[in-house]
Amino acid sequence: MFTGIVTAIGRVVAVQDRADQRRLTIACPYDPETIAIGASIACSGPCLTVVDKGGLDGDMWFAVDAAAETLARTNVGAWEEGTRINLERSLKIGDELGGHIVSGHVDGMAEIVARTEVTPEETGWGATARFDLRAPAGLSRFVAEKGSVALDGCSLTVNSVEGDVFSVLLIPHTLEVTTFGARQAGDRVNFEVDLMARYAARLMEAR
Repeated sequence: MFTGIVTAIGRVVAVQDRADQRRLTIACPYDPETIAIGASIACSGPCLTVVDKGGLDGDMWFAVDAAAETLARTNVGAWEEGTRINLERSLKIGDELGGHIVSGHVDGMAEIVARTEVTPEETGWGATARFDLRAPAGLSRFVAEKGSVALDGCSLTVNSVEGDVFSVLLIPHTLEVTTFGARQAGDRVNFEVDLMARYAARLMEAR
């Protein structure tokens, strides 16, 4: 489980495609002594298992394998050497829950249909960016105004919903410490619905 609070930016340094899966080697600033083989790390949304690691404190790498289901539902298949990704290590009991409960089980990809810059003069405290996104087919019913979504592993609050398009507003800090600073219209991001919304919908269907 995760919270959607990004703790580091990783960079893909190697990609090896194999039959129906691909192995990715990711460089990051984590301390390798604190990451065990078999640990779970959210990599721009998908929860992936560490299968190898190396390097020194502040300059490490770890390897993960992405299987067919992950490649089909996420943007992992488009990653290449140099791709920057949001990283979050799994939640420990007693950790601060700063975002919302995120499972790392991506439902599909949302498309950014517009990015609008909001100037410091307009906000009174810093440059922000509004993103309008189209939810994956059949998943817009899980998106609610003032609810939560996870986009590329980031816990974000929904500002508005209109049909299958919803918006989020990213503050300067989020733009700086995640990959969203470079995101533009046309990009596709990993989308995970809120866990409570998922189960609430399932209970309604069961009735």
